[in-house]
Amino acid sequence: MFLLVIAALLLVFAGSAIQSEAVVDVSIGIGLPPLVFAAPPSVIVLPDTFGVYAVPDIDAELYFWNGWWWRFWDGRWYRSRYYDRGYLQYYRIPAFYYDIDPGWRGYYYDRHWHGHRWDYEPIPHSRLHANWRNWNTNRYWERQRTWGVQGYQPRPQSQRREIRQQRERQYQQRPEVQKYRREVQRPQRQEQRREVQQQKQHQGKPEKGEGKRRK
Repeated sequence: MFLLVIAALLLVFAGSAIQSEAVVDVSIGIGLPPLVFAAPPSVIVLPDTFGVYAVPDIDAELYFWNGWWWRFWDGRWYRSRYYDRGYLQYYRIPAFYYDIDPGWRGYYYDRHWHGHRWDYEPIPHSRLHANWRNWNTNRYWERQRTWGVQGYQPRPQSQRREIRQQRERQYQQRPEVQKYRREVQRPQRQEQRREVQQQKQHQGKPEKGEGKRRK
C-alpha cells in the first residue's frame, strides 16, 4: 500500500512538471517571427570559426552550431533542434557568436574574404546533419579546406582573443541589445525598490511588546 501511494505521488509530480514545461514552450515562442522555407535551407561554413554555419540568402540571422539552430532577433537569442520551429529563448550569448565576422554577408556576396578568393561551398541540409559531428571532431573545414578561402592562414589564437573582445564590445552597443537589457533590468530594479521600502517599513515599526515595556 505504501509503495502504491509513493507511485501515485510521483505520477502527480511528473504530470505537473510536464504541464509546466509545455507552458514555458508556448510562452517563450510568442512574438518570434516564423521563417518560411520552400525546402530545407543550405548553409555555408563561416571562416575563422569552429564549425559555425550560416544561412546566407535570408534577411535574418540564422546559424547552425553544435547540433542546434540559432536565431538572433530583437536583442534575444533563440535555439531549436529544427530550423523552422520549436525555438526557445536562450538567456545567454552563444559561445560561437563572437567568432563570427560581422561583415561576413558582404564577403559572401563578393566571394572574397579579407583579400582572398572565397570559394564557399553550399552545404545541403541533409549533408550538414549527417556530417557536422565528424567535421567538428576533425576540424575539417579549418585544417583541410581553410573554409574555402584560397591561400588563407587561420589567425593566431592571441589575435582571435583580441578580435572576440572587440566584437563583444560592439555587440553590447547594438540598439536592440541595449533595449532588451533595459527590459530585463527594469523589473529587477522595481523588485529592489520594493525590498528597500519593506526594510524601511520594518525598521520603523517597534517590536511586539516593546511599547508596553517602556511604559
